[in-house]
Amino acid sequence: MSCVCVLTPVISASWPQFSAAVRAAAASLGYTVEDAGVSAAAATRAAPPAVELEISQSRIVSDRLTVGRCLIAVKDGVTITVRRDARGRAVCYVTGRQNRRAVLETRGGEFCQRIVQRYVYQRLMDEIQARRFTVVEETVEANQAIRIKVRHWES
Repeated sequence: MSCVCVLTPVISASWPQFSAAVRAAAASLGYTVEDAGVSAAAATRAAPPAVELEISQSRIVSDRLTVGRCLIAVKDGVTITVRRDARGRAVCYVTGRQNRRAVLETRGGEFCQRIVQRYVYQRLMDEIQARRFTVVEETVEANQAIRIKVRHWES
């Protein structure tokens, strides 16, 4: 028997879980993460945002240690600052001196989608392991879709 699952992500995570997904997304897209944990106010003062994108259906659960913190990813003159806004939503600020707004929106949108994908992937793999399923096959397609085949034997 087989089935196909299509996951509609809703991100509700603590900052450590979410920042792990941001780091994984940055690495998969070739960005380097700099100034991890710098205050969000200092980061946005240093480079006013050219494009602001909300990561859809996201809520970063606030805790005392992470309020006002952010992560900064840099690649080819584009800087993406990911932080939690006052309402708890995850937001990306995309800047780049020599890039047009359309380029910044495209790069930021791709980064936001990859964050959601990495978060869902991490949560799914944790759940697969917790329920004692075995990953039989995992492939990444040309469009970056991830297909995971799992198996579970009842004893």
